[in-house]
Amino acid sequence: MQQQSVTQKSLFVMFAALLFAVSAQAQTLREFFSSGAPLTYLGIDFTQAKVIGEQVADANDMRDRAFPSINSVVVNEPKKYDIAGAFHTQVTTDLSLVNKHNETINTANLKSDNAADYNHLQPADVEKVVKGYNFNGKKGVALLFVMDGMSKAEKAATMYVTLIDMGAKKVLLSEKMEGKAQGFGFRNYWAYTIHKVLEDVEKHKYKEWKAKR
Repeated sequence: MQQQSVTQKSLFVMFAALLFAVSAQAQTLREFFSSGAPLTYLGIDFTQAKVIGEQVADANDMRDRAFPSINSVVVNEPKKYDIAGAFHTQVTTDLSLVNKHNETINTANLKSDNAADYNHLQPADVEKVVKGYNFNGKKGVALLFVMDGMSKAEKAATMYVTLIDMGAKKVLLSEKMEGKAQGFGFRNYWAYTIHKVLEDVEKHKYKEWKAKR
């Protein structure tokens, strides 16, 4: 009888801890959307990306030069890539973690001729990407774009817009979105997809996400 009581108590403690974790996660997002808590912008993670139908650009050059350049242009042109406006809050930037992760890209798997790779990532894949980060003690909510498919045929890219609780290393919100590509040169062409996604967040998604909290 005593053993049964201990077991029931253990189950209750586990259940209470689970409820607390869920509540804390929800509260973090609720506070972010209601109070305009500051946001840390981490950049674009290309580690799971597939560049589909690309015949010219070299995979090693994409990893070593083009992807860091895309990340830089988003930060260096805040009027065009208006993260603060899209998320209605103050934004600080730290690209160091993303740049370090993108250096690990296996270029043998980067280019693809399979149209199905345009939507090959699932939410579980995004959570795995986030778990792979060391946030070095950083706290608060962060924004990460996890790039999925970059299709020359579609003239667009799919990506997961992901809000992260850095302290808990948890995905708070992750939604797949699509941005049309435009511009001259590899960097400008694909960076424009981020611009279009941010426009969609500002005009539609932010209000939708906030209303659900």
